Order: sequence, then structure tokens, then C-alpha cells
Amino acid sequence: MRRNEGLCLALVAESKDETMQQTSLNVRHMPDRRATSHQQTSGLAATLTLAAMSLGYGVVQLDVTIVNTALNAIGASLGGGVAELQWVVSAYTIAFAAFILTAGALGDRIGAKRIFMAGFAIFTAASVGCAVAPDAATLIAARCVQGLAAAILVPNSLALLRHAYEDEKARGRAVGVWAAGASLALTAGPFVGGGLIALVGWRAIFMVNLPIGLAGLWLAWRFASETTRHQQHRLDLPGQLAAIAALGTLAGALIEGGALGWSSPFVVAGFVLAAVFSVLFVWREARAPQPMLPLSLFRHRMFALTSLVGLLVNVAFYGLIFVLSLYFQQVNGLSAFATGLAFVPMLGAVLPANLIAPRVAERIGAPATIALGAALSAAGCLALLFIGPGTSYLAICLQLLAMSGGLGLLVPPLTSALLGSAEPQHAGIAAGVLNATRQTGSVLGVALFGSMVSRSAAFIAGLHAALVISAGALLAAAALIWIGAWSRTRR
Repeated sequence: MRRNEGLCLALVAESKDETMQQTSLNVRHMPDRRATSHQQTSGLAATLTLAAMSLGYGVVQLDVTIVNTALNAIGASLGGGVAELQWVVSAYTIAFAAFILTAGALGDRIGAKRIFMAGFAIFTAASVGCAVAPDAATLIAARCVQGLAAAILVPNSLALLRHAYEDEKARGRAVGVWAAGASLALTAGPFVGGGLIALVGWRAIFMVNLPIGLAGLWLAWRFASETTRHQQHRLDLPGQLAAIAALGTLAGALIEGGALGWSSPFVVAGFVLAAVFSVLFVWREARAPQPMLPLSLFRHRMFALTSLVGLLVNVAFYGLIFVLSLYFQQVNGLSAFATGLAFVPMLGAVLPANLIAPRVAERIGAPATIALGAALSAAGCLALLFIGPGTSYLAICLQLLAMSGGLGLLVPPLTSALLGSAEPQHAGIAAGVLNATRQTGSVLGVALFGSMVSRSAAFIAGLHAALVISAGALLAAAALIWIGAWSRTRR
């Protein structure tokens, strides 16, 4: 009897143990609602972080082009000559180029979110300063501050995107949206600027940045997560000062070279100083225990190639946009507003190309997508060689679409490939390098091509030469990225 009771108790205990194990297994395999909710929240936060970063990059690009339509109105309102009006544009460009490496490095050190928000606040305040400027000198100073803030926004927006999207495919698509927003702002600038000037006045082109800035600041504060801070790294002040001096003097010499002539003592001195400061910068970074820009980044083949390709692409594209705007106005007699409208259809190619580029890169690879985009843009340049006085807009529209579509196709994978080639702790400075080379390429293209069409009698010949040089630069970019990718697979 006792034996039977013991057997029953053992069976009950075993049954109870199996039940508990099964319950444990069921619980273990049940979906964790809190985890699912967290993933959904993270996805929403990443999307709204992308919105904030797109607003930041978009407002930077908007102010590149929107001001050009207002120069005549600014001159009539504030006085000053052509030199002052040129510096309204150049102050922004030089400050942007000079501070971009430093801003990327600071984001890596103290946190990309913190410095991005500071940059957005400074940009918004400087925009209000531009809007209320009583004279040309104040406007130029405020534009300089805008350029400094733009240098803060661009590399750190990319660093925050890299942090928000750890998956390479998701990051590539996010960069495509980021680039599409900037393309929309860049292309819409002349059109929006012309409309605001006609309806309200030139000061409205700066006040429009106020609601954009407030929205971007709130989204970044609420949804962006902070990157890892590397405050144990000492601030490389000598390296930062050398970088600012090198990039600033180079940009200034390139801008003034087109106006004063390349043999001008001022321009020659600028190039000499830029070379000296560049050598000092490289020397410092090679010896600094904690450099602002680790030169080891350039040992990664894709990082070095994408930086060089960014320079070549911007020489071609921004140089041609500048020259074509002069062609529309000076040769074909279009108004500034009509010229802005002439560039709007290019948006129809850039935006879709930006958005489909990540999908194309997933299929054929980033290097092949970059090379394809560069080759398409080069074909558009060569197909424009028949252009002359009185050529109808419809006759060149397809070529412009090919140029802009190729650019839209290559920029997202170019940016994503560079970010992927750098360690997360160097995301800010890596983005700074890409944007510094692209900004230098933009200034070089405008200065070089502008000097080639400076004589009205030889304008068309200069335009044709600019088209050939642009096609060569784009084909060189395609070849470099393709050969680099091929050699990497052979290793």
C-alpha cells in the first residue's frame, strides 16, 4: 500500500514538473509585447530622426540657391556694389567649406545629436539675423554664421542617420530619402525665392527658415538618439585650426580666381597659403596622438575613392549648373525667375533617382550604381555639345534630365558606401571629409567654368569646353570606383 502511495506521489510530481516545463516553454515562445512595442517605437523614432536630418540638410541646400534670385533686390534695398553682393554668396560658401571637418570631429567627440541641435539653432538664429540686416556688412556677417552652422548640420546629420539605421540596406534607403529632400530643396530654391520676393520681399527668403528650424529642432530633440561620445579624446586644436585655414583659403582663392583672374597676387597668395596649411594639417595629423582626422581612414580603399569621386562629381555638376544659368539668362535672355523654372524639371529626374538608387545598389552593388550614375551624367553632358545661341529648351531637356538623373542615382550609394567604410566612432569626421571634398569640388567647378565663359564673345566655346571637362571628370569618377571595386574583389 505504501509502495502504491509512493508511486502515485512520484507520478504526480513528474506530471507537475512536465507541466511547469511546458508552461515555461510556452511562455518562452510567446511574443514579447514589450519587445515588439519597443521595436515599433524604434522604427518610428528612426523615421522621424530621418525627417529631422532631411530638414537640416534640406535647409542648408535651400540657402545655396534661394539667395541667388534675391541679389538684385538685396542690392537695391541695402546698397553696395557687385563685390558686396558676391560676398553675400561667398561668405556662406567659405565658412561652410572651412568648418566642415571640425564640425564632424566635434560631433564624434561630444555627441552628434548635441552638436546637430546646436547647429540647427545657430542656423535658424542667423537666418533671422539675415532677414533683419540693416546693411550689407551685417548681412554678410550673418551669412558667414549661417555657413558655419551649415557645416555643423551636414556631417552630423549623416552621423545620426548611421546611428539610427544600423542595417546597411535600411541605411542606404534612409540616405536616399535624405538626398532626395536636399535635391528638392536645391532645385526649388530659385522658384521659391522668386515667388517670395515677388509676394513679400527679399527678407522673406530668410524668414522661411524659421519654421523649418523649429520643426527640425523639435524632431531631433524628441526622437533622435545620441551617438557614443568620445570625450576621452583630447581636442586636436592645432589640427582643427590648420584645417579651417586650409579649406578657407582654398575656397576664397577659388572664388576670387574667377573674378580677379588666376594670376592675381591675391589669388596666388591664397593658393600658396592653402598649400602651406594643408601640409601643416597632414603633418600634424600624422603625428598627433589623437588626431582630428585619423589618416588611417584613407587606407580603406572605398573611403579614399568615394571622397575623390565626390570631388569630381561636384566639379562637373555644380560648375555646369552655374554656367547653364548664365547661358539661359545672358545668351537666351530669360529672366532670373524663368531660369529657375528651367531647372525645375530636373527635379523630376533627381527625386526618383535618389529614391530608387538604394534598391539598385542592393541588386548590383554600390560601386556599379555609382559608376552607372556617373556614366549617365557624362552622356548627358556630351549630348549637350550642340547647344548654341537660341537653342530651344525642349531640345536640351532630355540631356538635362540625364545629367540630373545620373547625379541622383550616384549620390545615395556614394554617401552610404563612405559611411559604411568608416568605424561608427568616426562617422562624423568621415561625413565631414566627403562633404569637404564635395564642397571644394563645387567651388572649383563654379570658379573654373565661370572663368571659361567670362568673355561674352567666347561664351559658347567656353560652355562646350566645360561640358567636355565635366564629361571627362564624370567618366574618370566611374572608372575609379569601378576599378577600385574590381581590385578589391580580386584580393
